Amino acid sequence: MQQPISIPIRNQTQGTPRAIIEHVLSQTASPPVRSLYIHVPFCFHKCHYCDFYSIVDPRDRQEPFTDRLIRELEALAPLTRSSPLHTIFIGGGTPTLLRPELWLRLLTTLNSHFDLTDIRAGRGEFTVECNPETATPELFDILRAGGVDRLSLGAQSFNPIHLKTLERWHDPANVARAITLAKAAGIARQSIDLIFAIPGQTLDDWKSDLHAALALGVDHLSCYSLTYEPNTAMTARLKRGEFAPADEDLEVEMHHETLRTLRAAGLDRYEVSNYARSGEESRHNLAYWRQHQWLAAGPSASAHVAGHRWKNSPRLDDYLAIDDAGCTNIQDLETPDPRRALAETIMTGLRLREGLDRNIILANAERVTPTSSKRLDRVISRLTHQGWLQPDEGRLALTDEGFLFADSAAADLMRCLKP
Repeated sequence: MQQPISIPIRNQTQGTPRAIIEHVLSQTASPPVRSLYIHVPFCFHKCHYCDFYSIVDPRDRQEPFTDRLIRELEALAPLTRSSPLHTIFIGGGTPTLLRPELWLRLLTTLNSHFDLTDIRAGRGEFTVECNPETATPELFDILRAGGVDRLSLGAQSFNPIHLKTLERWHDPANVARAITLAKAAGIARQSIDLIFAIPGQTLDDWKSDLHAALALGVDHLSCYSLTYEPNTAMTARLKRGEFAPADEDLEVEMHHETLRTLRAAGLDRYEVSNYARSGEESRHNLAYWRQHQWLAAGPSASAHVAGHRWKNSPRLDDYLAIDDAGCTNIQDLETPDPRRALAETIMTGLRLREGLDRNIILANAERVTPTSSKRLDRVISRLTHQGWLQPDEGRLALTDEGFLFADSAAADLMRCLKP
């Protein structure tokens, strides 16, 4: 479930990233790109709540996809300027549906075209999303040999009834089995994804899921409130009246219970939906939230380099149509814009427990629009008085209560940047 946070697109164009690559390479002042996201679109079933690009796995297309992905990675590698990658995240879809021999080819390409010394030395991070049903000793041995040191396991719930509501088809017992196999292969770090506010789920059900995850000894949990995204089967079922959404008061209590239970177990919140022991935070996702640069490969994958954002074509057929440089068509190209960049910094940075440097935000706002900093000051004072922001003159950081309203708080601050 780990894709870059969606940013509103304003300057939409079509094309290929060849010109962007040439431009970025010419920007000698631009720092090296240290992160890479790879999207593998295949799933054996489309979960009803999911709005990431995925297709039911036609195994005959895995090999041409891998061929195409390797070409793209070879084309993107020069953008790192031979600097070590700090993080890699392979998501989907279900990346672990790829056949083992295709994983061997993909990992060989990454190791031969990118510098992974930081990752192999433990200074970086290489995460792969995994469906518990796909876990095998052979696959995990291949992943570990290729440099993977962290798995993100999509458990979502340990209750078969709620898994059925989400159209998740795995045996909850296989989550523990996958973790055991990962540790045996030497993949020392594991994270578990959970979803709450599922229709029909009680507070006791949610407590049970939290304790089941903690019992597996993981040091990182992502706990997402179920959202009804447009154009998903879950939203269509809701509109047809097939079920009622969770009560808002219950959802708030589930938020509070998550914080109480995980803090008591030594996992604190470092982002709206993410909890970890100290030092076990997702380094790749921190790169997103801190507005660092990242490359992207695979259909629908989004990149952020030198102030430019773009997204690969979100259809496998289009993605497979490569150009001479190994690139594919892109969409939603954004060029650098100071106002948008500051709005993005506020939106993503406010999600983090560390928050934002208040003085830097106000100074940048003054440069964007002379009156913005005064408007920001007034809104900051109001949000602090409401108890949503911590009363710290140096930082803009949400309180525990404020995390319940993170999107609203960010929207209030971003509106101050309008001309």
